[in-house]
Amino acid sequence: MSTVVTFIIPVRHQANSQNWNSLKANLTQTIASIAAQTNPNWRAIIVANEGADLPSIPDGFEIARVSFPPNVMHEQQGEDKEAFYDAVRMDKGRRVLEGMLRGRDTAFYMIVDDDDFVSNDLVDFVAQNATANGWKINEGYIWGDGGNLLFIHNDFANFCGTSLIIRADLYKLPDKFEDASADYIKTMLGSHIKIGKILADQGTPLASMPLRGAVYRIGHAGAHSKSPTLIKLYFLNKYLLLRPHKLLRNILNLRFVTSSFKRKYFGAS
Repeated sequence: MSTVVTFIIPVRHQANSQNWNSLKANLTQTIASIAAQTNPNWRAIIVANEGADLPSIPDGFEIARVSFPPNVMHEQQGEDKEAFYDAVRMDKGRRVLEGMLRGRDTAFYMIVDDDDFVSNDLVDFVAQNATANGWKINEGYIWGDGGNLLFIHNDFANFCGTSLIIRADLYKLPDKFEDASADYIKTMLGSHIKIGKILADQGTPLASMPLRGAVYRIGHAGAHSKSPTLIKLYFLNKYLLLRPHKLLRNILNLRFVTSSFKRKYFGAS
């Protein structure tokens, strides 16, 4: 029997990391989150460059080593915005492709960024709904790195890349890496923005997952999205201060990080 869910974790080239120790620490926490699944029918593939210092991994994980060069446009720094995004999508997408090709024997794939978290009920939910096309996680949490506050986000799939679980055959993977076009790599694997519409147009739309399925970590130094802190993003900015009704709505979406939350998402005992 094939694996129900294969998690693909693409890790940037070590030359593109501002702080590898921080990246490694965050990846360790992401690994713990995935490893806490209540249903054991999963595996995870970490895709990283040769020579990258990675944390020790528990059962269920494997490491796919690649030799891709660093992304020379990893930082925007005045570069054309679309060219920058294109380079990021290509770099991430080819790592995802390598991981998927090494883990073909699976019913579903989920791409997980190396600093995010997932619900420990995900695999069990997928196993019980295995005939579906897949899901968008439209309801999730935003967590300020290291903080005690969470923000409920109800448009999560348009905000965070760790938000899609898709039936493996719908990716239409090539037989080998060299057969994949650059457009396929960037659009289907390197970005989470367009694939939902592509699948819907093909008659295989994704459903909305009825779980708060993932947590997007923001505000840490290594975040590729350069995300601000939770407080600055949702509370202390001029736009919201001038719109008190929206500020109040955001306040009502705040939650505390509890022990039960840590068990469900962080893999805490």
